[in-house]
Amino acid sequence: MLPILIIFNRRHTLKVVLNANPYLVKKSRKFTYIYCMTGHLRVKSPWSQLGIFFGLLGAGFIVGYLIMGIVAFSMGLQNASTMGKLDWSRPEVLTGMKVIQALSSILIFFLPAYLFAFIVYDGKTTNFLGLKPAPLKPMYVLAIVIIMVAFPFVFWLGELNQLIPLPQWMGTLENEATKQMQQFLKAGHIGDVVINVLIIALLPAICEEVCFRGALQRIMIHITKNAWTGIIVTSILFSALHMQFQGFLPRMFLGVILGAIYWYSGSLWPSILAHFVNNALQVIVVSYAPQYIEKNPPIPILLAAFSGLLIWGLLWVFKSTSKVTYQKIYEPDDLNRNNEFLA
Repeated sequence: MLPILIIFNRRHTLKVVLNANPYLVKKSRKFTYIYCMTGHLRVKSPWSQLGIFFGLLGAGFIVGYLIMGIVAFSMGLQNASTMGKLDWSRPEVLTGMKVIQALSSILIFFLPAYLFAFIVYDGKTTNFLGLKPAPLKPMYVLAIVIIMVAFPFVFWLGELNQLIPLPQWMGTLENEATKQMQQFLKAGHIGDVVINVLIIALLPAICEEVCFRGALQRIMIHITKNAWTGIIVTSILFSALHMQFQGFLPRMFLGVILGAIYWYSGSLWPSILAHFVNNALQVIVVSYAPQYIEKNPPIPILLAAFSGLLIWGLLWVFKSTSKVTYQKIYEPDDLNRNNEFLA
């Protein structure tokens, strides 16, 4: 395959040179971005990509739970359970469950997404999943600001969500998840908090963003042919697959914010950073104020409305500085289409 040298000048005018050697390109002040891109899609249909993705995700759930079961058996957790209820008074139970929690993030979310990219894309897998630097460094700071500004509105959505009646089986799942989280977040010393931040904040931030934003959102935007529709559909699935429905609305809204950050920044790292900050702050707070595991802090409606307006304004800033468009990513010109490159 012929390499393509793509050069953007200060006015973002695109110049494409076929069979170019980037090492022979002379340095010039008017050129700001130079990429040598040779990758292409092996699977071009977004519907076929969606089928492959969900097939791998389903396999990830099955294989993941099998491996986690083996780990639980090897650590003796089966001896600590009675009638399906774990004996949290035993130290090995808490340790084992944290190991299983870490494995679940990697096996169920990260690995299927990575295999998906490896199968459908002939090129650098990490680039396909968005794991490349953001073109504008302030986008990292902006991502942190927007996720922190969103807390009041997200908490208000949580209060609203709790007014929705749930079927009994959903309530049972919620109660079990709450009990597990209460045990996870018990902090005897600062070391426990650090471990919890790594397992409950950092790992899920990386693995879930790679899975849902890096892989699934790309597919959904391609299918719907609209960025915001793809972001919203992905966020609904992101929230539903967590199987914690008392937090469905706030988690879906956070998914929309994270999806927009990824789309407008052109890099998954700002959304991973924002996801991590959101998780880490909550882990730290509930480690010392465990009452907020079961309920959201009360938020005045005016503060929630002000938070929503700030979110809208910050997303507008993201959009105004972004160079990403659907046409540039999914409808390249004829020269690029011959090489089937997707940014």
